[in-house]
Amino acid sequence: KQKMPHFVAVTLQEGGAIVCAVYGNFSEEEDNGGEASIGSRQEIAIARVGGRIELLRPDVNTGKLLVIGSSRSFSCVRTIRSFRPTGSSRDLLIVGSDAGTMCVLEFCSSRWQQVHCEVFGKTGCRRAVPGQYIACDPKGRAAMVAAVEKQKFAYVLNRDASQNLTISSPLEAHKAHTIVFDLCAIDVGFENPVFAVLELDFTNADQDPTGEAARDTEKMLTYYELDLGLNHVTRRWSEPVARTANLLLSVPGGEDGPSGVLVCGENWIAYKRENHAEVRTPLPRRKNFPNERGLLIISTAALKQKDMFFFLVLSEIGDLYKVTLEYAKDKTETNVFTVANVIVSVFDTIFPANALCITKTGLLFAAAEFGDHALFQFQALGEEATAIANSIFDPALGDDAQSAAKVAPRFEASAQPKNLLLIDELESLCAPTCLHALNTIGTNSDSPLLVACRGGQRPALDMMRRGCTAQEMAQSELPGRPSAVWTVRSRIDDDFDKYIVLSFTNATMILSIGDTVEEVNDSGFLTDTPTLEVALLADNALLQAYVGGLRHIRGPDHINEWKGRNQEASLTCATANERQVTVCTASSEITYLELDASGILTELGTKELGTDIACLDLSPIPAGRARTQFLAVGCFDGMVKIFNLDPTDLLDLLASVKLNEAPESLRFLTVSLRVLSNNENSTQQKKKKNAILKADSIYLFAGLRNGVCQRLSVDELSGDLTEPTSRFFGPRQIRLVRIFREQRPALLALSSKPWLLAPRREASQGPAALVEIPIAYDTLDFAASFKSEQCPEAIVAVAGTTLRIFVAELKQDDQTFQSQLVPTLYTPRVCINLPIADRQLLLIAETDQHRYTESEARALSIANKEKGDEDAMDIADDDDNNNKESSKITTEETTTENVLQEVEDEIPPLRIINSPIPPENGKWASCLRIIDPTVPNDVLELLELGENEAAVSCATCIFAGRPETTEFFLAVGTVKSLRFDQPGGRKHDGCFIHIYRLLESHRLVLLHKTPIEDIPLCLIEFRGRLMVSVGCALRLYDLGKRKLLRKTEHVRLVPNLIIKLQVYGDRIYACDSTESIFFAKYIRETNRFAVFADDPIPRIIASLCIIDYDTVAIGDKFGNIALLRLPPDADDEVDDPSGVSIYFAEAAPNLHKLQTIAQYHIGAIATSIIKTPLGGPGSDEALFFAAIDGRIGALVPSKTRDDKDFFTMLEMHLRQEYQHFFTGRDHISFRSAFAPVKDVVDGDLCLEFPFLSRDLQVSIARDLDRSPHEVYKKFQDTLNRLL
Repeated sequence: KQKMPHFVAVTLQEGGAIVCAVYGNFSEEEDNGGEASIGSRQEIAIARVGGRIELLRPDVNTGKLLVIGSSRSFSCVRTIRSFRPTGSSRDLLIVGSDAGTMCVLEFCSSRWQQVHCEVFGKTGCRRAVPGQYIACDPKGRAAMVAAVEKQKFAYVLNRDASQNLTISSPLEAHKAHTIVFDLCAIDVGFENPVFAVLELDFTNADQDPTGEAARDTEKMLTYYELDLGLNHVTRRWSEPVARTANLLLSVPGGEDGPSGVLVCGENWIAYKRENHAEVRTPLPRRKNFPNERGLLIISTAALKQKDMFFFLVLSEIGDLYKVTLEYAKDKTETNVFTVANVIVSVFDTIFPANALCITKTGLLFAAAEFGDHALFQFQALGEEATAIANSIFDPALGDDAQSAAKVAPRFEASAQPKNLLLIDELESLCAPTCLHALNTIGTNSDSPLLVACRGGQRPALDMMRRGCTAQEMAQSELPGRPSAVWTVRSRIDDDFDKYIVLSFTNATMILSIGDTVEEVNDSGFLTDTPTLEVALLADNALLQAYVGGLRHIRGPDHINEWKGRNQEASLTCATANERQVTVCTASSEITYLELDASGILTELGTKELGTDIACLDLSPIPAGRARTQFLAVGCFDGMVKIFNLDPTDLLDLLASVKLNEAPESLRFLTVSLRVLSNNENSTQQKKKKNAILKADSIYLFAGLRNGVCQRLSVDELSGDLTEPTSRFFGPRQIRLVRIFREQRPALLALSSKPWLLAPRREASQGPAALVEIPIAYDTLDFAASFKSEQCPEAIVAVAGTTLRIFVAELKQDDQTFQSQLVPTLYTPRVCINLPIADRQLLLIAETDQHRYTESEARALSIANKEKGDEDAMDIADDDDNNNKESSKITTEETTTENVLQEVEDEIPPLRIINSPIPPENGKWASCLRIIDPTVPNDVLELLELGENEAAVSCATCIFAGRPETTEFFLAVGTVKSLRFDQPGGRKHDGCFIHIYRLLESHRLVLLHKTPIEDIPLCLIEFRGRLMVSVGCALRLYDLGKRKLLRKTEHVRLVPNLIIKLQVYGDRIYACDSTESIFFAKYIRETNRFAVFADDPIPRIIASLCIIDYDTVAIGDKFGNIALLRLPPDADDEVDDPSGVSIYFAEAAPNLHKLQTIAQYHIGAIATSIIKTPLGGPGSDEALFFAAIDGRIGALVPSKTRDDKDFFTMLEMHLRQEYQHFFTGRDHISFRSAFAPVKDVVDGDLCLEFPFLSRDLQVSIARDLDRSPHEVYKKFQDTLNRLL
């Protein structure tokens, strides 16, 4: 009987895609007095595709975006809106999700807490269940929730006597057979709340089979009024709008503006209001934008101030427009305005975005559709815009693109923003097209590399490596190889360091820090002897510990020396803080000194240990105290001892622990925590002053000589060492260094690579309060914290004979990978290894639709110039400025004698605009790129495909028909003029297989081109031949002189279209576009293919990975990952004399049915799945997947039955006890959204264990026969083996 696998699903890197973003004041801020000042911060709440809701805050000093809190909803968040209840000083968040609820959240203690949850429908993203659209009254009095079809609910929002939010029963505003396109709240001041709905009634269209009624159906703008007195909703007003209308913007009302809405449709923006004529303005268009194509608005933002307001609207191609209104007060009525003109001016050019948010401090946040999100600062308000459109009153003009093109002003898009300044970016991998693992062992890196290909308007390769980013600020050569480095200030109250102290084997170098770093000789330090320790004491004196003793430098002429009682015994190590000093002699004697009130270092005690001492450390002095209590001593026999420094029991042994190796260094780290005393919601917590407690946890880190870092928890009263945790950092011994991260103490561990050990920003307890992540930087020998005006939190380090200053950038606590972006011309679709013995190279096939190739864009620009069109956009110049790769492109017609120009050293900036958009459909641009992954910006070859061909697949093949050589050839499958908008499905003008030879100069030379009948979506080498999927058929080709030679064929291996293809031995795994996966076998005796197994469940597969000979992992387009296995009693022997199953799989009566052995819903489409060990030597093999939202996750197999039982029980307890499912979605229902979850534990839910209250942690751990520390350690060890 086969063993059934069990997995733990974990998210290694959170998805970057943002569904919705809103601006408001959500959090509570603690002032100096400890009280909470509410509503004093400018913040942005974002909802990500995976259901995670985060709160971002721009830093007031740097403008950088900080993630101040996040929470998992374990649901699909559809939309969010902010509102401020009447009388409140901060905003709340309304969330619409697939839980069939409308929940209200508030932000408290770095977490989102549920205030209210209103259930109104079934779970799932259903068209008739509200939650897709939410609108809130500007005065915070009411909210409306609408479904895509029919249902709309209105709620009255109020507050009771205790200032708690109250929500009325739902008031129905349904309209049958109606589709809703958008919803917004009208600003009507303090009159009854009014909601505007963009809807379409399909009653007649649904009953007319000819389609004429559907073409004649009008889209309506409807006002729904909520009568607060009568407590019901009425349909107040309705008027037809343009059929292409898709967005509504509420216009300020009352005394601030004319009220009403702006209706955004294709090519036009119109102002609409009850009893007011429509005022319509065309959108300005780019000069190279085709007249036949429509222009759609996809996101909007508004800025309202006391004396003005305006809107920013963003088009689908990234053009940002500023919309203002010209209006005048009506003389006959009070507070009634008449709008005379809608002015639309070109503001800037950025990238397409799902959401825009404008803060009151002059910042614009753009949540990109694909790629990194951006935070801009307004440099100007676009008063000097050249393209300005005004209202057009011409009934003869329709809503189509050509009518708008007749009257719309034209403009030239800028290559970079003019009115906006980019100040920060949020990294996002959305949307990855493929995931590729590289083993870089043997290079200058010891960790594998992930290559993720992202698409969109800013296509790029994302070279991801485990760790956080290091930005080098300076590097300088030293006269020798230092043995240690320190930094020190000149006074306690100084903000920045004054000296860098470098110790050599026979000398000490002092460098002064200023505008420049230079050597000085008047610091008071001894320079003719090596240094053991440097510190700044509380009396602003410097301390130097050297082999001969201590040097207390109180001034240039006031230097005290301490030699100890045995002046002949040399010092071997020392440690110090502001008031305490401890030294160790070669005779294994420790001496303790303190700084007295007169500023003299006084010896208070000594102790003989009787064993050689390796390292010492003093714990930091707690706030409000004069001395620290603990001294840690590490011995060469592996013992670590804690001694008491209290004067009454000086140097008494408090605790000891035996390590498995001698420690190289010891460091204490104090972590301040904010601990929830219970699981009560935030409203209840406000009533209890002690509900949120501040606590300090003390940890002792021991860096061992075998590369293991040991962490122990220190009891702050008794000094006991408990909760040991160890992690392997590298083969070298570990040196620990104190640094700072965001003005909080942290540690730097130096091994084969540096590691950052820092407290989390988010409140948690125990070991989970710390982040342990490698830094993607060179191997360092010694390091120290470095503070200057230019680098407030940097690190100075020594690597060999070089001195370096760098900054470790960890933007988020859960960051797992650091990325290096390599911009590409088009969207990377396929990535493969080139089998070259002496060098590892990657080939990337790039393809984009609705694009001119770079050569075509240049030719178009030259043609416009020759015609004398001075206003024509010079695409060639823009491309030269924005992406210099265009000058390095070759085509298939280029001769092999042409030499590829050298790649620029600098990475070209990401392009914001692309080449002109072709007017017709079926226009494609494609190229082949060869790079070295260790130097990704070094483009070795860039071959552009011509003749409107798109590369859809590629593979390398060593043909068995050429036994005299092992040369490999590159096969590329292409399709010409592919169109999807034709009757009957996809159409094309021909498909081909290109065969290329790779020269020693890494140039690609076309050997020949073979035409085929249908799209070759899959190519793969199979037993010395090329296996090709041709539509639903499968073929084997051999290499010929003029074209490929067909050797065998299965005319219909799958029912519709082969989209994924893998081979393992003689077995073939083929995925159909709609009918899941088929197992087939190649029969050598008859030279045929035979299908012998299929999946009984019809799945739309998006990714495929082979696990073993009988098992595959698949990801479908509904966000599920499943493992399918051939039944144990099945085999691939085919006995079919009739030949039916050999040629037609769907006609075979006795196909084996695959069994689902694991099933899990991740909430997003898994675009790629790979099986690989990711953490380098010794790491476990796992399944890694990339989701369309940019998420990188893994399915980690449980090794033993105990592991399976542990994780299953932990997940069960958390489902019952975890009280932060704030959308009301049942956890197991979410993970079983389309099929029941099976043999997969949600690791993301298990990671919430440290955020529970202490009582709940103890209760759950007791049921698991473990302590809370052991529960967390068990899960963390699983992740450590993975990474």
